[in-house]
Amino acid sequence: MKTLQKTAISTAAVALLTGLSTAAFAADEPAAPEVSPITANVTVASNYIYRGLTQTNNKPAIQGGFDYAHESGFYIGNWNSNISWISDSYNAVSTPAKTAPSTTAPIEMDFYAGFKKEFLGEGFASDFGVLQYYYPTSGLGGIQSQSVTNTNPLSRQVAGVNPSTTELYVAQNFTFGPVTGFGKVSVAVTNLFGIQNSAGSFYPDLTANYDTGFFGITVNAHVGYQYVPSNIVVNNTQAPGLAGTYNWSYADWKLGLTKDFGGGLSGTAYYTGTSAQKVGSNYIYATPNNGNQGRGNAVVALTKTF
Repeated sequence: MKTLQKTAISTAAVALLTGLSTAAFAADEPAAPEVSPITANVTVASNYIYRGLTQTNNKPAIQGGFDYAHESGFYIGNWNSNISWISDSYNAVSTPAKTAPSTTAPIEMDFYAGFKKEFLGEGFASDFGVLQYYYPTSGLGGIQSQSVTNTNPLSRQVAGVNPSTTELYVAQNFTFGPVTGFGKVSVAVTNLFGIQNSAGSFYPDLTANYDTGFFGITVNAHVGYQYVPSNIVVNNTQAPGLAGTYNWSYADWKLGLTKDFGGGLSGTAYYTGTSAQKVGSNYIYATPNNGNQGRGNAVVALTKTF
Protein backbone atom coordinates (compact mmCIF):
# COMPACT_ATOMS: atom_id res chain seq x y z
CA MET A 1 0.00 0.00 0.00
CA LYS A 2 1.23 3.43 -0.82
CA THR A 3 2.22 5.67 2.15
CA LEU A 4 0.30 8.95 2.52
CA GLN A 5 2.20 11.96 3.99
CA LYS A 6 0.11 14.20 6.27
CA THR A 7 1.96 17.31 5.20
CA ALA A 8 0.74 16.86 1.66
CA ILE A 9 -2.96 16.88 2.45
CA SER A 10 -5.34 19.19 4.21
CA THR A 11 -7.35 18.47 7.32
CA ALA A 12 -10.44 18.06 5.21
CA ALA A 13 -8.72 15.59 3.01
CA VAL A 14 -7.65 13.61 6.04
CA ALA A 15 -11.24 13.40 7.21
CA LEU A 16 -12.35 12.28 3.76
CA LEU A 17 -9.65 9.66 3.49
CA THR A 18 -10.39 8.18 6.93
CA GLY A 19 -13.93 7.61 5.77
CA LEU A 20 -12.88 5.56 2.78
CA SER A 21 -13.12 1.81 2.98
CA THR A 22 -9.97 -0.27 3.02
CA ALA A 23 -11.17 -1.75 -0.25
CA ALA A 24 -10.56 1.59 -1.95
CA PHE A 25 -6.92 1.53 -0.88
CA ALA A 26 -6.55 -2.10 -1.89
CA ALA A 27 -7.63 -1.18 -5.37
CA ASP A 28 -4.34 0.70 -5.78
CA GLU A 29 -2.35 -2.47 -5.11
CA PRO A 30 -1.51 -5.05 -7.77
CA ALA A 31 -3.67 -8.17 -7.47
CA ALA A 32 -1.93 -11.19 -5.96
CA PRO A 33 -1.37 -13.94 -8.51
CA GLU A 34 -3.84 -16.79 -8.24
CA VAL A 35 -2.34 -20.03 -6.97
CA SER A 36 -3.23 -22.93 -9.22
CA PRO A 37 -4.61 -26.03 -7.48
CA ILE A 38 -2.79 -28.16 -10.07
CA THR A 39 0.97 -28.76 -10.00
CA ALA A 40 3.15 -30.99 -12.14
CA ASN A 41 6.65 -32.38 -11.76
CA VAL A 42 9.31 -34.16 -13.78
CA THR A 43 12.47 -35.85 -12.48
CA VAL A 44 15.59 -37.33 -14.04
CA ALA A 45 17.41 -39.67 -11.65
CA SER A 46 20.53 -41.85 -11.85
CA ASN A 47 18.56 -44.69 -10.22
CA TYR A 48 15.00 -45.30 -9.03
CA ILE A 49 15.16 -46.41 -5.39
CA TYR A 50 11.93 -47.16 -3.53
CA ARG A 51 11.96 -48.29 0.08
CA GLY A 52 15.64 -48.97 -0.33
CA LEU A 53 15.30 -51.28 -3.36
CA THR A 54 16.36 -50.40 -6.90
CA GLN A 55 13.42 -50.54 -9.30
CA THR A 56 15.55 -50.10 -12.45
CA ASN A 57 18.45 -52.52 -11.79
CA ASN A 58 20.65 -49.52 -10.89
CA LYS A 59 19.95 -47.75 -14.19
CA PRO A 60 18.59 -44.19 -14.75
CA ALA A 61 14.91 -43.27 -14.52
CA ILE A 62 12.64 -40.60 -15.96
CA GLN A 63 9.68 -39.79 -13.73
CA GLY A 64 6.79 -37.38 -13.60
CA GLY A 65 3.27 -36.69 -12.46
CA PHE A 66 0.69 -34.15 -11.40
CA ASP A 67 -1.32 -33.25 -8.31
CA TYR A 68 -4.63 -31.49 -7.72
CA ALA A 69 -5.16 -30.03 -4.23
CA HIS A 70 -8.49 -28.48 -3.20
CA GLU A 71 -8.64 -25.82 -0.49
CA SER A 72 -10.80 -28.18 1.58
CA GLY A 73 -7.80 -30.51 1.99
CA PHE A 74 -8.83 -33.11 -0.59
CA TYR A 75 -6.15 -34.06 -3.12
CA ILE A 76 -5.67 -36.48 -5.98
CA GLY A 77 -2.69 -37.25 -8.17
CA ASN A 78 -0.72 -39.52 -10.45
CA TRP A 79 3.01 -40.32 -10.67
CA ASN A 80 4.90 -42.52 -13.16
CA SER A 81 8.38 -43.97 -13.68
CA ASN A 82 10.16 -46.44 -15.91
CA ILE A 83 11.06 -49.68 -14.10
CA SER A 84 12.66 -53.05 -14.88
CA TRP A 85 12.47 -55.11 -11.67
CA ILE A 86 9.44 -57.15 -12.73
CA SER A 87 10.76 -58.28 -16.10
CA ASP A 88 14.33 -58.57 -14.75
CA SER A 89 13.40 -60.97 -11.99
CA TYR A 90 10.71 -62.97 -13.76
CA ASN A 91 12.70 -63.53 -16.92
CA ALA A 92 15.67 -64.71 -14.85
CA VAL A 93 13.71 -67.77 -13.71
CA SER A 94 14.99 -70.88 -15.48
CA THR A 95 14.02 -73.62 -13.02
CA PRO A 96 11.38 -74.71 -13.84
CA ALA A 97 11.17 -73.50 -17.42
CA LYS A 98 8.54 -70.83 -18.03
CA THR A 99 5.53 -71.71 -20.14
CA ALA A 100 4.60 -68.11 -20.91
CA PRO A 101 6.28 -65.58 -23.21
CA SER A 102 8.87 -63.25 -21.76
CA THR A 103 7.40 -60.85 -19.23
CA THR A 104 7.35 -57.13 -19.97
CA ALA A 105 6.48 -54.45 -17.42
CA PRO A 106 8.28 -51.23 -18.37
CA ILE A 107 6.38 -48.70 -16.25
CA GLU A 108 5.00 -48.04 -12.79
CA MET A 109 1.87 -45.90 -12.57
CA ASP A 110 0.79 -44.63 -9.14
CA PHE A 111 -2.69 -43.22 -8.48
CA TYR A 112 -3.53 -41.72 -5.12
CA ALA A 113 -6.15 -39.65 -3.33
CA GLY A 114 -6.51 -38.39 0.19
CA PHE A 115 -7.29 -35.64 2.66
CA LYS A 116 -4.69 -33.39 4.28
CA LYS A 117 -5.50 -30.80 6.95
CA GLU A 118 -3.75 -28.95 9.77
CA PHE A 119 -5.89 -30.23 12.64
CA LEU A 120 -3.19 -29.84 15.32
CA GLY A 121 -1.96 -26.40 14.30
CA GLU A 122 0.07 -24.59 11.66
CA GLY A 123 2.84 -26.79 10.29
CA PHE A 124 1.25 -29.99 11.64
CA ALA A 125 -0.84 -31.40 8.80
CA SER A 126 -2.50 -34.79 9.17
CA ASP A 127 -2.77 -36.87 5.99
CA PHE A 128 -5.04 -39.83 5.18
CA GLY A 129 -5.18 -41.54 1.79
CA VAL A 130 -5.11 -44.52 -0.53
CA LEU A 131 -2.40 -45.36 -3.08
CA GLN A 132 -2.67 -47.74 -6.02
CA TYR A 133 0.58 -48.98 -7.57
CA TYR A 134 -0.32 -50.20 -11.06
CA TYR A 135 2.10 -52.16 -13.27
CA PRO A 136 0.87 -52.85 -16.82
CA THR A 137 2.33 -56.29 -17.57
CA SER A 138 2.25 -58.94 -20.26
CA GLY A 139 3.48 -62.53 -20.11
CA LEU A 140 2.99 -62.78 -16.35
CA GLY A 141 1.94 -66.06 -14.75
CA GLY A 142 3.70 -68.61 -16.95
CA ILE A 143 4.68 -70.73 -13.97
CA GLN A 144 1.93 -69.86 -11.54
CA SER A 145 0.76 -73.49 -11.41
CA GLN A 146 4.11 -74.53 -9.94
CA SER A 147 4.47 -74.85 -6.17
CA VAL A 148 6.60 -72.08 -4.68
CA THR A 149 8.22 -74.69 -2.43
CA ASN A 150 9.82 -76.34 -5.46
CA THR A 151 10.80 -73.38 -7.63
CA ASN A 152 13.28 -70.55 -7.71
CA PRO A 153 12.06 -68.06 -5.06
CA LEU A 154 14.44 -65.34 -6.19
CA SER A 155 11.75 -64.07 -8.49
CA ARG A 156 8.86 -62.39 -6.68
CA GLN A 157 6.77 -63.38 -9.70
CA VAL A 158 7.62 -67.07 -9.43
CA ALA A 159 4.03 -67.90 -8.41
CA GLY A 160 2.48 -65.53 -10.95
CA VAL A 161 1.24 -63.06 -8.31
CA ASN A 162 0.19 -59.74 -9.82
CA PRO A 163 2.63 -57.04 -8.64
CA SER A 164 -0.01 -54.27 -8.61
CA THR A 165 -0.60 -53.23 -4.99
CA THR A 166 -3.13 -51.17 -3.02
CA GLU A 167 -2.08 -49.43 0.20
CA LEU A 168 -3.86 -47.27 2.77
CA TYR A 169 -1.76 -44.71 4.61
CA VAL A 170 -1.88 -42.20 7.45
CA ALA A 171 0.79 -39.58 8.05
CA GLN A 172 1.49 -36.76 10.48
CA ASN A 173 3.61 -33.85 9.28
CA PHE A 174 5.55 -31.68 11.72
CA THR A 175 7.45 -28.39 11.79
CA PHE A 176 9.90 -27.32 14.51
CA GLY A 177 11.71 -24.22 13.32
CA PRO A 178 14.11 -25.28 10.53
CA VAL A 179 13.19 -28.96 10.98
CA THR A 180 10.27 -30.42 9.02
CA GLY A 181 9.19 -33.94 8.22
CA PHE A 182 6.59 -36.60 8.78
CA GLY A 183 5.87 -39.97 10.31
CA LYS A 184 3.82 -42.35 8.18
CA VAL A 185 2.35 -45.85 8.23
CA SER A 186 1.31 -47.62 4.98
CA VAL A 187 -0.67 -50.88 5.05
CA ALA A 188 -1.12 -53.17 2.02
CA VAL A 189 -4.69 -54.45 1.59
CA THR A 190 -3.58 -56.67 -1.31
CA ASN A 191 -0.47 -58.78 -1.92
CA LEU A 192 2.58 -56.55 -1.77
CA PHE A 193 4.52 -56.06 -5.02
CA GLY A 194 4.08 -59.65 -6.23
CA ILE A 195 4.96 -61.48 -2.99
CA GLN A 196 2.42 -64.23 -2.45
CA ASN A 197 0.34 -64.32 0.76
CA SER A 198 1.62 -60.86 1.73
CA ALA A 199 -1.62 -58.89 2.25
CA GLY A 200 -1.36 -57.06 5.56
CA SER A 201 2.24 -55.99 5.00
CA PHE A 202 2.95 -52.60 6.51
CA TYR A 203 5.64 -49.94 6.25
CA PRO A 204 6.20 -47.41 9.06
CA ASP A 205 8.71 -44.70 8.21
CA LEU A 206 10.07 -41.41 9.50
CA THR A 207 11.48 -38.59 7.36
CA ALA A 208 13.15 -35.42 8.68
CA ASN A 209 14.57 -32.42 6.81
CA TYR A 210 16.79 -29.69 8.23
CA ASP A 211 17.00 -26.34 6.43
CA THR A 212 20.59 -25.22 6.92
CA GLY A 213 19.79 -21.66 5.86
CA PHE A 214 22.90 -21.80 3.71
CA PHE A 215 22.80 -21.62 -0.09
CA GLY A 216 19.34 -23.23 -0.26
CA ILE A 217 20.63 -26.56 1.09
CA THR A 218 18.50 -28.93 3.17
CA VAL A 219 19.73 -32.08 4.92
CA ASN A 220 17.42 -35.08 4.47
CA ALA A 221 17.22 -38.24 6.59
CA HIS A 222 14.86 -41.22 6.38
CA VAL A 223 14.39 -44.59 8.06
CA GLY A 224 11.70 -47.23 7.47
CA TYR A 225 10.86 -50.87 8.04
CA GLN A 226 9.04 -53.02 5.47
CA TYR A 227 7.26 -55.79 7.34
CA VAL A 228 6.00 -58.70 5.22
CA PRO A 229 4.08 -61.53 6.95
CA SER A 230 4.94 -64.06 4.22
CA ASN A 231 7.90 -66.13 5.46
CA ILE A 232 8.18 -68.88 2.83
CA VAL A 233 10.03 -72.10 3.65
CA VAL A 234 11.64 -73.34 0.44
CA ASN A 235 12.69 -76.95 -0.05
CA ASN A 236 14.17 -76.75 -3.52
CA THR A 237 15.14 -80.22 -4.75
CA GLN A 238 16.17 -78.85 -8.16
CA ALA A 239 18.48 -76.22 -6.65
CA PRO A 240 19.31 -77.17 -3.04
CA GLY A 241 21.34 -74.01 -2.55
CA LEU A 242 18.09 -72.05 -2.67
CA ALA A 243 16.51 -73.92 0.24
CA GLY A 244 15.73 -72.05 3.45
CA THR A 245 13.30 -69.66 5.09
CA TYR A 246 12.68 -66.55 3.03
CA ASN A 247 11.96 -63.59 5.32
CA TRP A 248 10.91 -60.70 3.08
CA SER A 249 10.96 -58.09 5.88
CA TYR A 250 13.81 -55.56 6.04
CA ALA A 251 14.80 -52.05 7.21
CA ASP A 252 15.92 -49.22 4.94
CA TRP A 253 17.55 -45.83 5.50
CA LYS A 254 18.62 -42.77 3.53
CA LEU A 255 20.78 -39.70 4.15
CA GLY A 256 21.24 -36.88 1.66
CA LEU A 257 21.13 -33.22 0.63
CA THR A 258 18.65 -31.19 -1.41
CA LYS A 259 19.54 -27.95 -3.16
CA ASP A 260 16.84 -25.45 -4.14
CA PHE A 261 17.90 -23.62 -7.30
CA GLY A 262 14.74 -21.47 -7.42
CA GLY A 263 12.06 -21.34 -10.08
CA GLY A 264 10.76 -24.78 -9.12
CA LEU A 265 14.10 -26.49 -9.87
CA SER A 266 15.82 -28.60 -7.21
CA GLY A 267 18.55 -31.20 -7.09
CA THR A 268 19.19 -33.99 -4.60
CA ALA A 269 21.99 -36.39 -3.78
CA TYR A 270 21.68 -39.18 -1.24
CA TYR A 271 22.98 -42.53 -0.06
CA THR A 272 20.61 -45.38 0.78
CA GLY A 273 20.86 -48.93 2.06
CA THR A 274 18.85 -51.82 3.53
CA SER A 275 19.07 -54.90 5.72
CA ALA A 276 17.64 -57.13 2.95
CA GLN A 277 18.60 -60.72 3.72
CA LYS A 278 20.12 -63.71 1.98
CA VAL A 279 19.32 -67.40 1.95
CA GLY A 280 22.67 -69.09 1.55
CA SER A 281 24.53 -67.04 -1.04
CA ASN A 282 21.34 -65.74 -2.70
CA TYR A 283 19.66 -62.41 -1.98
CA ILE A 284 15.92 -62.49 -1.34
CA TYR A 285 15.45 -59.25 -3.32
CA ALA A 286 17.79 -60.11 -6.17
CA THR A 287 18.79 -58.59 -9.50
CA PRO A 288 19.19 -60.97 -12.49
CA ASN A 289 22.91 -61.50 -11.81
CA ASN A 290 22.15 -62.41 -8.16
CA GLY A 291 23.01 -58.89 -7.07
CA ASN A 292 21.20 -57.22 -4.19
CA GLN A 293 18.30 -54.88 -5.02
CA GLY A 294 18.80 -53.40 -1.56
CA ARG A 295 22.55 -52.83 -1.73
CA GLY A 296 24.03 -49.49 -0.69
CA ASN A 297 23.50 -46.95 -3.45
CA ALA A 298 24.41 -43.32 -4.17
CA VAL A 299 21.78 -41.48 -6.20
CA VAL A 300 21.56 -38.03 -7.79
CA ALA A 301 18.39 -36.50 -9.24
CA LEU A 302 17.08 -33.26 -10.71
CA THR A 303 13.41 -32.23 -10.32
CA LYS A 304 11.39 -29.46 -11.94
CA THR A 305 8.03 -28.46 -10.47
CA PHE A 306 5.52 -26.46 -12.49
